[in-house]
Amino acid sequence: MTDCFGLCALFDSAGKPSKSDDNTVIMGRSISKPHETEAEDSSGNEMPTARSFGRETIGPLVVDWIDYCLEENGSKHRTSKYACMRDTKFGLVVRRGQTFSLIIKFNRVYHIINDSVSFVFTCEGADKPNFGHGTLAVVPLLRKPTNDLNWSAYVLEVNEQQLKVKIMPSVTCIVGRWFVDIDTKFKRDVSYNYSHRNPIYIIFNPWVQDEDVYLKDDKHREEYVLNEDGLMWRGSYNRMKEVVWKYGQFDKDVLDCCLYLLLKVGKLSFSSCNDPVIVSRVLSAAVNSPDDMGAVTGNWTEDFGGGTPPIDWLGSSEILQKFYQKKKSVKYGQCWVFAGVLTTACRALGIPCRPVTAYSAAHDTQNSLTVDYFVDENGKIMEEMITDSIWNYHVWNEVWMTRPDLKVTAHGWQVIDATPQELSENIYRCGPANVAAVKAGEVRTPYDTGFVFSEVNADKVYWKYNGVSQPLKLLRKDEEAIGRFICTKAVDMWEPEDITDSYKYREKSREERNAMLNALKQSSSIFSRYYLNENFNDIKFDFNLVDDIVIGENFRVAVSITNRGAQDYTVKIVLRIESMDYTGKNNALIASIEDEKVVLHDVDANVQVVHTVLTYFDYAKYVKNQNVFNISCLASVLDTHFEYYAQDDFRVRNPDISITFDQSPILGNTCMATASFVNPLPVTLKKGIFYIEGALVGKRLKIKLTKNVDSKDEVTVSFKVVPQTVGRNVLAAKFTSNELQDVDGFLVFMVKRE
Repeated sequence: MTDCFGLCALFDSAGKPSKSDDNTVIMGRSISKPHETEAEDSSGNEMPTARSFGRETIGPLVVDWIDYCLEENGSKHRTSKYACMRDTKFGLVVRRGQTFSLIIKFNRVYHIINDSVSFVFTCEGADKPNFGHGTLAVVPLLRKPTNDLNWSAYVLEVNEQQLKVKIMPSVTCIVGRWFVDIDTKFKRDVSYNYSHRNPIYIIFNPWVQDEDVYLKDDKHREEYVLNEDGLMWRGSYNRMKEVVWKYGQFDKDVLDCCLYLLLKVGKLSFSSCNDPVIVSRVLSAAVNSPDDMGAVTGNWTEDFGGGTPPIDWLGSSEILQKFYQKKKSVKYGQCWVFAGVLTTACRALGIPCRPVTAYSAAHDTQNSLTVDYFVDENGKIMEEMITDSIWNYHVWNEVWMTRPDLKVTAHGWQVIDATPQELSENIYRCGPANVAAVKAGEVRTPYDTGFVFSEVNADKVYWKYNGVSQPLKLLRKDEEAIGRFICTKAVDMWEPEDITDSYKYREKSREERNAMLNALKQSSSIFSRYYLNENFNDIKFDFNLVDDIVIGENFRVAVSITNRGAQDYTVKIVLRIESMDYTGKNNALIASIEDEKVVLHDVDANVQVVHTVLTYFDYAKYVKNQNVFNISCLASVLDTHFEYYAQDDFRVRNPDISITFDQSPILGNTCMATASFVNPLPVTLKKGIFYIEGALVGKRLKIKLTKNVDSKDEVTVSFKVVPQTVGRNVLAAKFTSNELQDVDGFLVFMVKRE
């Protein structure tokens, strides 16, 4: 077996290292030509061709160059798409726990008996690389492979002066940029050291069974690790809005930026860079900016001056490239932008990741497992008393990994969230929270499981506030209002997959109530959960909302009152329509209707309706924040003092952009694409801009309209595309103007060879 030895420092007569033109340290010796022979190892197995040197005096085994075998390694490690793998001047990307090939060109033939070779791997940036911290690995070259998953190297073949070797990075090694030195020694007395300039990026490996992020199904690995395009959902649970997103995890500088986020922004120690639990937790903090000037600055106002409005982003790579270039947070993001960037970061590092949308997601600041709303006598939500909120939707991430840090190792999906909404250990971050623990109500399970449980399964409680000297009165508790629908992109399909059942049991089922009771028992909150309220079932209230209104159209809001009792009742109704943002905060009152109805008990006259109609000009100035409205109703049955409160959100939808080609896309052929939609507003669109994103257009296109677009006219732009890859491609378009924002569309299509 060959020797394992450290780095050599060889010096000339002046005490300085002697260096060749390729920056290598050498000691000169006379070299004579050996003759070929065959060698066998101790077991009699034939070894690669070597040469015997007899008694001739020779010099050291000197490295001329190293070939990273980019095509071969990229194919086997599924890393060919990384930008640095497309040029031999840059680095190699491989996955840990799996061998990769190197070809080494020496100044002479490698002699398997007399020459010892060791590879010294050091982690870039480590001040004092050492074995204990995992930042240094000295790997002797062996004659045959070993059977474990630790660092190792063995000879694959010898071809004249070229030696092909296989390197195995440990399945638990640090994820990051590594550099390799090659130490050689001839007959234990002639040493040589070569340092290679190009880095080797070692990332997580979902294809290896002993890996913490191992994912069994190949289609799932394709979707959650390799897929560069995806879908997220916004809107509301009764009017979902598709958002196409280009992750771009293989694009230029993205991998380097992700490592920068870990080490410089997140200040993660090198020794922890091998643990996907810690890595994902640090990334969830480093993607946002409040604590550490991370990648994205959040903004939930209507003023996006000095940056890009969140609804105008189409992908992650442009954000990460800007951040990496300037080392300043990119403006602006909201939850789906944070989730898109975090998906990119995890996939770039090899962690299976997917964005998840939860509709009616709670933000329980008091950790009481309830979301509490206080209403005055006019049915108005008292914002000044409310710390909790319910977002129309919230987008977070799931990462796939095992959890050796838990009492019972839980392999599967874990929630992480980069949206800076709640501090966790004094930093804006969330997770990883085990999804199975969330479903079971095990709210003390690390990390932030209680917060995620409340997001999907808290109870929504309405209280009537009658003054500081009066007790709160419970108006209503809604056990079904939160976590209405949870979804992610389906594997290999462009449609949502319902994953609500993975987070919670069916609402009001025995299992769901048991999970809530289990969570409550573990909660340390002393907030009083319920006050008594009279039971009264004679009067029933229902919202009537038309749920498919395109912006520009009128919409009607109505409440029907049904008398199911044996006597007549007088009912007072306060109906309010307010604009709101998707985080659940009411902004402006659009309309308020008060009415009093006598609801007869007679079967033919036992229903009364209170309604109002809003025109576009009533709500136009409030639609910039994703077209969301809050509809609320406070009803009082005057004869019984029974009070009822209900609340729902409503969204008018934007038109969809249609994308077409003038001919079938053929590899390498230029064709014209058209993006279009019809202006649905009763007003003219001014200063319109289209943004186009996709592999076919390279850098994101920005196309300004040269003229205004009248009401009901078609908006159309054309642009050239040149397909560069065969197979499935995605093209996304977005439109914005002074009068209409957040209009988008996408097309999934196949590119064929000519």
